[in-house]
Amino acid sequence: MQTTTANKSVFDVKDLNLWYGSFHALINLNFSMYKNEVTAIIGPSGCGKSTFVKTLNLMVNMIPNVHMSGEINYNDKNILNKKIDLVELRKQIGMIFQKGNPFPQSIYDNVAYGPRIHGIKKKKQLDEIVEESLKDVALWDEVKDRLQSAALGLSGGQQQRLCIARALATKPEVVLMDEPTSALDPISTLKIEELITKLKEKYTIVIVTHNMQQAARISDKTAFFLNGEVVEFSDTNQLFSNPSDKRTEDYITGRFG
Repeated sequence: MQTTTANKSVFDVKDLNLWYGSFHALINLNFSMYKNEVTAIIGPSGCGKSTFVKTLNLMVNMIPNVHMSGEINYNDKNILNKKIDLVELRKQIGMIFQKGNPFPQSIYDNVAYGPRIHGIKKKKQLDEIVEESLKDVALWDEVKDRLQSAALGLSGGQQQRLCIARALATKPEVVLMDEPTSALDPISTLKIEELITKLKEKYTIVIVTHNMQQAARISDKTAFFLNGEVVEFSDTNQLFSNPSDKRTEDYITGRFG
């Protein structure tokens, strides 16, 4: 995919290490992710992909016995600094999980949830945010006549797009996605992939995926994780067509993983 020139880094990861108790889960990670790009994180199960993406908005802090060293600089500020405002950080860095997890509320209330928490109360303003967020995920035309219906009545693919709309409603800069299509059928997967390609015009996206074809289709840069380390990080076309490390080649050609 085309990479934008003179791009600004949004995340600079420097010498990042993470332990669960005594288990060293992430080892000396060093790479940068750039504004309005899609960065894919690939690698076999248990290699640290999901752990890593949860460090970027410090959701990993919710797990007992986690400790980290090094730096994660988000817009030039190290978020591993104890003084970071977690509420503000997670407003700026949204997260989408493996399976669409709407709240047991109406479609409207799901999208309005974040803005309300951050103090927006006026109905007109909330209406505008809900409409814009649903349009961003190409869901508005499908649900505009039933905004007060239960979100759990939507199909799996619609629920996942609703969860993306919910993340976008707080006007984040970054959207993290942890295997966002692994529970979806091929048609819903294609819709989410098309959506990701469109969303990078406004957002920076980091996606964990088991699906290497998906990484090749939608990402600008790819990081290959193995046993908690980044084996290779480069432009996606380069990594898939001419990997510089034998282990990357073995993984993408299906010799292991």
